[in-house]
Formats: sequence, structure tokens, C-alpha cells
Amino acid sequence: MAVFLTKDSKVLVQGMTGAEGARHTARMLAAGTEVVAGVTPGKGGQAVDFADRRLPVFGTVAEAAERTGADVSVVFVPPRFTRSAVEEAIDAGIGLCVVITEGVPVHDTIRFLARARAAGTTRVIGPNCPGLISPGQASAGIIPADITTAGRIGLVSKSGTLTYQLMYELRDVGFSTAVGIGGDPVIGTTHIDALEAFQADPGTDAIVMIGEIGGDAEERAAAYIEERVTKPVVAYVAGFTAPEGKTMGHAGAIVSGSAGTAQAKKEALEKVGVRVGKTPSETARLMRELLGARS
Repeated sequence: MAVFLTKDSKVLVQGMTGAEGARHTARMLAAGTEVVAGVTPGKGGQAVDFADRRLPVFGTVAEAAERTGADVSVVFVPPRFTRSAVEEAIDAGIGLCVVITEGVPVHDTIRFLARARAAGTTRVIGPNCPGLISPGQASAGIIPADITTAGRIGLVSKSGTLTYQLMYELRDVGFSTAVGIGGDPVIGTTHIDALEAFQADPGTDAIVMIGEIGGDAEERAAAYIEERVTKPVVAYVAGFTAPEGKTMGHAGAIVSGSAGTAQAKKEALEKVGVRVGKTPSETARLMRELLGARS
């Protein structure tokens, strides 16, 4: 099983004719993803050749979805065009929109997320995220497909690079789905959204949650875990060595007083029974220990 993305998902790529869009489309195809089309305004009727197939390019998401049955969109467009690209996907009824673009103005994100909520048909992941992967089934975004295997761990992470590291460290155990939600101050899918999905997924036995300093997302996730999650969770919080009062890393990593610190998040998670690693490698070890105790 998997959450949000499966082998049956039909993916279109907004910005496929650009360098990054083309490069990562090739990687998604190599991972087994059913990429069905690209969308670039003004380039409808063209096609892009990949290793073993030619994909059509449409001028609008609505036309691409109607012609191909696409239900997932991956957005590789410049920040100034991201809002209109995401809103186009929402208006076309795309069920999952994965926004890879970094540097999207926060006010634009707020507006397209409000539109998604009003429509009630589109889940947005991102912006400024690596996307998600259900190993052995499909990939939507930039997560490498060859660093892990299919298994029964669910992973949700603010950090792209830490997503990759935990996937690699636990590659012999494997993952149902790994979701990179992004680290911007305002994002679509949250830790809690992913935790809810993994809790409901019969193919997920345990969950890894990766957070970072800033905001209160991890504290809110801890409260949700206490109330709703019965599956075991291990976590890692990046930022224990960050200088006090200095903004580090993602735009969302802003610390105010004791709220938002790595230590505060660690304590909130441990209070509800989540084991928190001091390093990514220790977090992977904790997961192995947990799974060993359950086998």
C-alpha cells in the first residue's frame, strides 16, 4: 500500500519543457511512474522525447487532464508563475499537486492554498519540497528512486536532504511512502496530514517524522500523535546546534524564545512516547530497534 501516490497515479508535469522539468521527468519515468503529459503555456501540440517514449505537451492543465486522465501534477515552474500554475491544476480538478518550486512568495502560497481548500478536490504538497515517492510504484518530484526499497515504514519530513538520508539508512527495511512536505512557513500538506494517512494505511507499520527548529508544527504533531496515532513513531529534529536567535535553513526555521527550539520539540514528542534520535543515524537505529521489538 501507499499514501497519496500509487502505481495507478497518472502524472503530468507543469514545466516539463524546461531543463529541470525534463530532467526530473526522466527520473520519474525511470522510477516506474506513469507520467502521461507535460504542460507549458504556448507549447501545446509539441512533444518531448525520453528514453523509451514521447510525451505530449499541452497548453493547459485542463486539456491535459481531459485528454490523459491525469490526477497528479508536479510543478516545476519559476516562482513568479507558481501561483497561476497551481490554481490552474486546482481548477482542472487535479487530485494531488506537488509544488517543487523554491522561493514562492508566501502571499502567493496563501492564496493558492485558500483556493485549494475552497475547491475541496486538490491536495497540495509543498511548495519548496522534494515531493513524494512510493518505492516500487511511483515518484512525483525529485526524490531519488534508487536509494531505498519498498517496505512498511512511512516517512514525513520538512527537509529534503534528511528525507534522503533516512531513506538510505533504512533502505533494507523499506518504505511504503516518503513525503517531503517542505519547510516554508506556509505549506499545503502538514505533518499531521501525513500522520493521519499513515495511521489509516494498512501497508504502513511504523512512522518516521523529521522536523526542524522554528514554528510549532512538531508540537502540534505531538498532540495529534497522543490523541490519534497508535502506530509507533520515531523522530528527528534538525537544529540542535543552531546559534540561538539566528534564522537557519528553511524559511520556516524561525525561533522565538523557547518556542520552536529543537529541545522544546524533542521534549514535546518524547512526552507522548515518540523516541527522538540525536542524529539521523541514531533515528534509523531507533526505528530498527522498534521494528525488532515488534517482530
